[in-house]
Amino acid sequence: MSVPCRTLIVDDDADMAFLAGEMIRLANDGLVLAGIAYSGDEAMDKLADTDVVVLDFRMPGRNGLEVASDILAVRPAQKIVLFSAYLDNATLHEAERLGICECVSKDAVSDLPDVVRRHCAAA
Repeated sequence: MSVPCRTLIVDDDADMAFLAGEMIRLANDGLVLAGIAYSGDEAMDKLADTDVVVLDFRMPGRNGLEVASDILAVRPAQKIVLFSAYLDNATLHEAERLGICECVSKDAVSDLPDVVRRHCAAA
C-alpha cells in the first residue's frame, strides 16, 4: 500500500477505542490512526481525510447502524467496518443492506489491521 490508510475508530468505550486505535497504530504497515471518536456526532465531525471508519454498534444515542447511515448519506463511498460484540443475524443483515463493508467481532480486535488494509486496498 503506497498511500497511508487513515482510520477513524468510533467507540463509546474509551478502553476499547484505545485498544483498537493501538492495533491500527502499531500495525504501522501503511495504516495511520486518523483519530478516535466516542460518539456518532463526534465521528461525523472527524470524517475528513478518513479512508476507513471502524464503528462500534452499541453506543448511547444513535447506534452504529444509524451512524453508518448518516455517514453514507454524506460520503457514499466511505468504507465502514462495524465493530461489535453484538453481531446477530438481524444486525449483519442490516449492515449489509446499508453498504457496510464488513462486520468484525470485538473478540477479533487483533484482526483489525488486516481488515482495514483489505478495505483500503479495495478503494
